[in-house]
Amino acid sequence: MTDQQQTLTAVQVREAGIDEWRQILGRIKARFHTGDFATGLALVNKIGAAAEVANHHPDVTLTYTDVIVTLSSHDVHGITSRDVELAQQISGHAAELGVEADVAGLTQLELGLDTAVGEHLAPFYAALFGAEVVRGEPVDASGQVPTVWWQNPQETDEDVALPEQQFEQRWHFDVWVPHDDAERRLQAVLDAGGRLVSDATAPSYWVVEDADGNRSCICTPAGR
Repeated sequence: MTDQQQTLTAVQVREAGIDEWRQILGRIKARFHTGDFATGLALVNKIGAAAEVANHHPDVTLTYTDVIVTLSSHDVHGITSRDVELAQQISGHAAELGVEADVAGLTQLELGLDTAVGEHLAPFYAALFGAEVVRGEPVDASGQVPTVWWQNPQETDEDVALPEQQFEQRWHFDVWVPHDDAERRLQAVLDAGGRLVSDATAPSYWVVEDADGNRSCICTPAGR
């Protein structure tokens, strides 16, 4: 394995000097506020040219006001120096256009299902979502549908004692946010009527629930 194929740890990503980017799951992501479609398209064109030269291609979402860029090294299922180098180039192109980045609000949603037979269910959900089964999970390469992962209720973390629920909840949201935005996101949830169920595993994740008792997790790469 070459140096460019070596995956980086969360600490190495934070120390890589890409201040406009944040690790979300096994990716780094940036959100550039372009303000109008023409500026966004100009930035996307510069990103495309840089990606072709590097032979390393990000996922890009263009809207009227923003360009959101996600980078990872698919061959090693993680973040490598290739991603860091291209991220630095993209930030440079944004600066040339006078476009600012904003790390607040960066998010990646995963759906978790409590089941001991996830791999048997994967083909059904792949068909339902128009996705493909990748390493035992339905994955939509186009990014239209969140990733679904399986949580075996018999293999949950016994060190985290959560209060019992009055009903069986098998689906839950894992909401991945930057390591330095988690507490702000948690406070927003609490201010909106949510409840903190457990912070025993923070800063890896906080367990929260809505007024009906449905639970979700606010997750970060920190402490993993």
